[in-house]
Amino acid sequence: MTPTPLKTALVTGAARGIGLAAAERFLAEGWAVAMLDSNHETLAAAVKALDRPDRVLELPLDVSKPADATKAAEAMRSRFGRIDALVNNAGIAHFGMAIDTPLEVWNEIMSVNLTGPFIMTQALFPLMRETGGAIVNITSISGLRASTLRVAYGTSKAGLAHLTRQLAVELASYGIRVNAVAPGPVDTAMAKKVHSPEIRKDYHDAMPLNRYGLPEELADAIFYLCSPGSSYITGQVLAVDGGFDAAGIGLPTLRRDLGNG
Repeated sequence: MTPTPLKTALVTGAARGIGLAAAERFLAEGWAVAMLDSNHETLAAAVKALDRPDRVLELPLDVSKPADATKAAEAMRSRFGRIDALVNNAGIAHFGMAIDTPLEVWNEIMSVNLTGPFIMTQALFPLMRETGGAIVNITSISGLRASTLRVAYGTSKAGLAHLTRQLAVELASYGIRVNAVAPGPVDTAMAKKVHSPEIRKDYHDAMPLNRYGLPEELADAIFYLCSPGSSYITGQVLAVDGGFDAAGIGLPTLRRDLGNG
């Protein structure tokens, strides 16, 4: 009797943070995982730490390069023969006023955050349509609500949310569901590096849950959208943000009025 092939996922930006947590979650559920990242050294260290050569494929590639996306698709077919989930998580950010953002910075962010998922989806589609599957794009609350200093990042993520809906409509007939997760602030190494104490306080005050999220909490949402439990969900953007998008303004004042802060 031929054994049932393992389900497989490809996670971009998988060397750390949300991407690494997602890869770990897939592994914990018995999936095989291809981990793609342009930071070759960090990716190699992450793959080594996982110590699962039987179920992990290391892909030191760049999602913004069409040739690399093609290499990723070829590697998935060669190693696993299938793909059941594509998680487009790779992203970069820049903080600065719109009028001061250099065009080259704008173009770089768009190429990774928006064009990257488009390229990866095109490259993996021929393999994914053979079995059907799920695509999860990682957007951001900065793509749902405008905020200062994030003109390129926020716009790229808003574009990715629309790309998610567009792909959901076009790929449904192939048995491919496409959704997005929009994280709020998450306690990753990157956030700890770029979020000052003032920024962290502002986020805490603006969120009903009054804390940063954990990479594992984002991984839970990502896996759910790739699992049979979400089989009738497509074209959606799920904010995993501690209530930030729902809260609007005035939360700190309300807390003070209620004697909670």
